[in-house]
Amino acid sequence: MEQLNPSPANLCPLTPLTLLERAAIVYGDCPSVVYTTTTYTWSQTHRRCLQLASSLSSLLGIKRSQVVSVISPNTLAMYELHFAVPMAGAILNTINTRLDARTVSVILRHSESKLIFVDHLFASLVLEALSLFPPQLPRPQLVLITDHPKDGSIPIVDHFIDTYESLVRKGDPLFKWVRPVSEWDPIVLNYTSGTTSAPKGVVHCHRAVYNVALSSLTDWSVPKNCVYLWTLPMFHANGWCFPWAMAAVGGTNICVRKFDGPKIYELIEDNGVTHMCAAPVVLNMLINTRRSDPLRNPVNILTGGAPPPSSVLLRAESIGFVVGHGYGMTETAGVVLSCAWKPEWNKLPAMEQARLKARQGVMTIGMTEADVVNPDSGLSVNRDGLEIGEIVLRGGCLMLGYLKDAAGTANCMKDGWFYTGDVGVMHPDGYLEIKDRSKDVIISGGENMSSVEVESVLYGNPAVNEAAVVARPDEFWGETPCAFVSLKSDVSPKPTEKEIIEYCRGKLPSFMVPKTVVIKDELPKTSTGKIQKFLLREIARGIALSSLFPPLAAVPASRTTNRMCIA
Repeated sequence: MEQLNPSPANLCPLTPLTLLERAAIVYGDCPSVVYTTTTYTWSQTHRRCLQLASSLSSLLGIKRSQVVSVISPNTLAMYELHFAVPMAGAILNTINTRLDARTVSVILRHSESKLIFVDHLFASLVLEALSLFPPQLPRPQLVLITDHPKDGSIPIVDHFIDTYESLVRKGDPLFKWVRPVSEWDPIVLNYTSGTTSAPKGVVHCHRAVYNVALSSLTDWSVPKNCVYLWTLPMFHANGWCFPWAMAAVGGTNICVRKFDGPKIYELIEDNGVTHMCAAPVVLNMLINTRRSDPLRNPVNILTGGAPPPSSVLLRAESIGFVVGHGYGMTETAGVVLSCAWKPEWNKLPAMEQARLKARQGVMTIGMTEADVVNPDSGLSVNRDGLEIGEIVLRGGCLMLGYLKDAAGTANCMKDGWFYTGDVGVMHPDGYLEIKDRSKDVIISGGENMSSVEVESVLYGNPAVNEAAVVARPDEFWGETPCAFVSLKSDVSPKPTEKEIIEYCRGKLPSFMVPKTVVIKDELPKTSTGKIQKFLLREIARGIALSSLFPPLAAVPASRTTNRMCIA
């Protein structure tokens, strides 16, 4: 057998682009994308992507491994570009629409982007970002995306070389798309949201994206011809690889520009939506959108990011959402851990089911290993659900590394593992659970506490809309928990800070009860909707300093939307 070696017949690079070719044959007459009043079939989507890839290569001169950026919400163009750009041999870089011009400019320069597809609502943002380029630095070409390509009210100014639909029309539908030489060739470049540090450029290869797309379908038991609603931004880790995954099962993609609670419910009912993904903050917004009756049919919703509190899961399922919980990062391209559900858990009380579902669970089939280890020794922690360690991963879904950052790559990919920076425990049944980001663990009087556990209790208060807990420096205890909350607008009377502290006192050990509560109109978030705890930590440090060094004289208070109580 040692004489049997790989050959050109079996050494074919894995790539998610072949999923579109297959979809055009198997699901050719089935709807692929629905956007506003436009509906395309899979055969039409395949042809349009080939035409666009042809224009990129032949008309615009885009070469293999060059970066092509796009800044757009979940539009038809955004979906098609996930296939068309790599079909031209280029690397897709989706840019968050919520970023400011300075950050967009940094990303464009760092990625050395050659071409940017710009949605018309973000043209001014991109032009401002380009104005920040050094004079000697070449600027990428711009292509305009608009929902109304024949609308003369949107002029093609000098900055744009063409429109999206014009490039599609000009392309060759028989174009021979550029296949990867190796499955390790880069396919996407994504930038992290920067919750703990500056954004980093994460590079993923064809193989990793293929693995994540197919393993996500299996793990979530997604059927053929499902109807998928795009509430998760495609610029967020390429929508967890579901643009490519939907092609594998011939799903219908319902694209929507903007998240709006009532509109989402309308789209669910009108289109018979079966599946959707959402970050916990979006899930929270959905359940806080008032509905007089539950959904007509169950909708599977996959949530990830911060662990959803049990109270949020319970409210979501009472509406008709079947909630699945997964874990992933920009560095994993999508969901790589999930709370694989066991039939016997269906017999448990609702609160116990919600508690189990809030765990991150076990690795998906695209991964090789997942563990929780002592970050100093590298040894596995005890499987008791108590000993805390760092979550580490190994498998084919992981990134190639950080662009132009060898030190950053080496720091998190070492000893054969990817160190996530997330702190968790391993339960006796082999399911792991995140307790915090390593920077968010609070150490009070020598006791380690999880901010997530305190937040879960806060979310149980019916008046709380958002909650985040960070460490506040304390002269005696070292650190104490400081809670930041926003309240639901329709709750009256609104609880005071002292009442929130008392609420926690009845549900938590004394050392975990927030000693400080700050009520804000809204908590600061990253461009992907994650609460920016590093900003809240700065506020908490300021509170600690002000308590140590009070002002010498009374100063008239300025108007503020913050209220605070220190126990």
